[in-house]
Amino acid sequence: QFSLQTGSAGSGSGTTTSISNVSLQPDAHNYSTPHSCSIDESYKYIILPLCYSLTFLLSLVLNSTVLLRSRKSGRQWNTSLIYMVNLASTDLMYSFSLPFLVASYVMRDHWVFGDFMCRLVRFLFYFNLYCSIFFLTCISVHRYMGICHPIRNIALESKRAVRGICATVWVIVFILTCPIVRFAKTGDVYRNCWDDAIDSEFSEYVPYGIVLHLLGFFFPFIVIAWCYSQVVRTIFQTTSVSISGSQHAPYLNRRRKSIKTIITITILFALCFLPFHITRTLFLVLKETKAVECQTMRMVSICYKITRPLASCNSWLNALLYFLTGDKSLACCGQTSTSHNTHLDFTQSWVLLYVLC
Repeated sequence: QFSLQTGSAGSGSGTTTSISNVSLQPDAHNYSTPHSCSIDESYKYIILPLCYSLTFLLSLVLNSTVLLRSRKSGRQWNTSLIYMVNLASTDLMYSFSLPFLVASYVMRDHWVFGDFMCRLVRFLFYFNLYCSIFFLTCISVHRYMGICHPIRNIALESKRAVRGICATVWVIVFILTCPIVRFAKTGDVYRNCWDDAIDSEFSEYVPYGIVLHLLGFFFPFIVIAWCYSQVVRTIFQTTSVSISGSQHAPYLNRRRKSIKTIITITILFALCFLPFHITRTLFLVLKETKAVECQTMRMVSICYKITRPLASCNSWLNALLYFLTGDKSLACCGQTSTSHNTHLDFTQSWVLLYVLC
């Protein structure tokens, strides 16, 4: 008989696993039995509160700064800033759930905030995660269009179009993640906050979890990778041509800014999102198949728990996009450009791209 329950306010807390007479017990009630295989989870009661506390402080400070600086720019919002404001908003909203996770781990997985807050915290984690991924994908596509198809990108540069795209992202991610509210719940015996689903509902959760990974991460990741490869190819094609003249400086700056943004996004995916989704997919599949060795399940379980707080770091790393690739002249000096100048910049970019390529 196979039984595995991983509940957590943040990274999967209590674990009870039976795999052909092999049992994995949480350290909260760890004991040895014949043919037992236990997982020592004492590390998480020290590491995870520290990780989530640091994430909460950085996310609160950085995302609040992004929103305050964007507000000072008044009506002079460009498309990149609109995307960043949406990123900062969802990340800031998520950070307010982190103190609940910290308190839960300090109390050694004991959840005292009720079933509603358990479901809300679990929902906010995944809602933030996939909103971030989708908005980062939008930024990548926007940069790709600006470099490779500047004329086609004119229609997407309007604030109305970008706001419509952002609203669509919020709705799509809400639809994708709202089933989490049904599956996440507090335990009846051991009062912790289960992350995915209790054993009796786990078979129903696995198909949903796999679809969520495919639509929420792997598909956007393919889109970002493709955009990145096309931008690199285009820039490599143009670097062999000598460009001089002050009229081309804005175009070159635009290209440098675009490649810097997409490289940063790729690093964010590699650092935060990819390990989490790989380990979580393995965890769901191995738990459902019920054919797994103790050592394998132990390794996957530990990796899954470690990558969860790593994935949470995206809530403050996203804000670095604003400071690394944001329009500093706009944020600091309040400089603006008219629609005529914007159109001219796109036209010059297209002409130069056509000549160089």
